[in-house]
Order: sequence, then C-alpha cells, then structure tokens
Amino acid sequence: MRTQRMTLSVSVLALLTLAACGTESGSGSGKGSGAGGDSVQSDVPVTGVAWRVDSVTVGGKKTEAPEGARLEIDPKGRATADFGCNHISVDARVKGDRITLGKPVTTQMACDVKIEKFEKAAIDAMGGEHTAKLSGDRLTLTTEGGDSMALSEEKPADLVGTRWAVTTLLSGETATTVPADLPQEKAPHLTLSEDGTVEGNSGCNSFRGQATVKGSTITFGPVAGTRKMCPEAEMATERAVLAALNGKVTYTIKGKALTLTAADGKGIGATVTPAGGGSGSQHG
Repeated sequence: MRTQRMTLSVSVLALLTLAACGTESGSGSGKGSGAGGDSVQSDVPVTGVAWRVDSVTVGGKKTEAPEGARLEIDPKGRATADFGCNHISVDARVKGDRITLGKPVTTQMACDVKIEKFEKAAIDAMGGEHTAKLSGDRLTLTTEGGDSMALSEEKPADLVGTRWAVTTLLSGETATTVPADLPQEKAPHLTLSEDGTVEGNSGCNSFRGQATVKGSTITFGPVAGTRKMCPEAEMATERAVLAALNGKVTYTIKGKALTLTAADGKGIGATVTPAGGGSGSQHG
C-alpha cells in the first residue's frame, strides 16, 4: 500500500483506523503504528481518544505537563480537558488537518501554583485554529502563531486489579468534585478483584461486596462495611459513592479514567492511583 499523507477529518476517520479494524473500545486496544518518516499515519482516531498531554509550548517556552493532564475531542464537536486542576470544555471543529477550538469554559477551583501556571499556558495554547499532525500514537496541535500542545494516546487501564480513586460524583449532566479536604485515609476508592469482589472506602467507612463484570456492565451485589459515623461532608460523599455501587451500572475506561453510570444517570468518576497510596480527592 502506497504511503500517503492523511488529513484529520471526520469524513475520513475510517482511513485513520484502517490498521485497527478489530480494535475493541476500552479494553487496552489501539497501539500506535510507530511509522517513521514524514508521513502522518496512525491506527487510532483523533476523536474519542484519551490523549495524555505531554507538554505545551507558548511563546517559544516549553512546559512539561503534570501527571494526569489529559484532553479528549469527542465526535460530536466538543473537547474536554483536565490539566491537573480544573475541568475545561470547549467547542471543537475538525476539518481536514485543522482543529478549531472555541473559547474555554472552566471551573474555578484553587490550584497548586505550579499546576495553575501550566494550566494557564495550556489554555493559551488551546485557543483558535490548530494544524494537527498525527504520527503513530502521538498528536501535535500547532497554532498559526507557533504555540503547540504535544499529546500521546493514553492506553486504557485495567478495570480489575486497579486501585480507582473516586474524584467525581455524577448526577445526570451534573458533576461534583469530591471534597478536597477529606482525610487521606477516608478518600473514597475501590478495587475490583479477579474473584468477583469489590472493596475500598466510601468516604467514611471501608466496604466489601460482590461485583460481576459482563461486557460493558458491572453488577454490584450488597456491600458490607464498617459503621462509623463521620462529619456530614464525609457521610454525604459516602452516600453518593454507595448509591453508585448498587445494582447494574455501565462502565467506560478512557486512559486512566473510569466512569460508572447507572440507568438513572447517577454514578462516579475515578482515576488510577498507586495501590496503597494517593488521595482520591486529589484531582487528576
């Protein structure tokens, strides 16, 4: 097959996935082709991929991204980003090898000074029209002024055996961040095991129960846990987490992010943390 330069367009998305015809969504699929030379080739699409942000270059100054910085462009014309602190969303239009990002809408959480500095640089690099270059599993977005953002595909984490720190409480279209001041030992988290069980902490008490994985769903059985009383903020978090671990839910994994959603739209968002460490309330 003759090497050719591919453009990034919704209408030619199938061309970008020629090498990944059998890829399964959310199951560790989508390794980059690693093609060299000047050609732009990949076996992953541009949209619907969890992109890890590696660095941004603004005004000629390159800044490395903090752990957990990510961006995703969905096929419906919306891009979401998390540069280590706030949730950011923008309108996104993909046409040819151009990706145009609109004005960012962002939450207003207080951030670590270093992360806040990177976040500002990344938001500056997001605005306007970008030339997109896709090579293997790496994507570079460059503005007309030369500012750029370097990204790479974030491989999906394993559902089972991963310690998932709960960061977000979901209710329909509303997402609420887990309180950042929860004691570290009470930060909500969960781990599913090969034996069909789930265990963790719900925000106040530790718990253990059954969890049956089938396809894209998990059916949680009754969970048993300790019965300590905690301050209301912790108890409110606990009630929301336990409600999400009740019955049948749909799960999706994009990179290091897990979402559990029940039929009524309620659920939780979680991210990978090292076993035995890390606060679930720390965003990203």
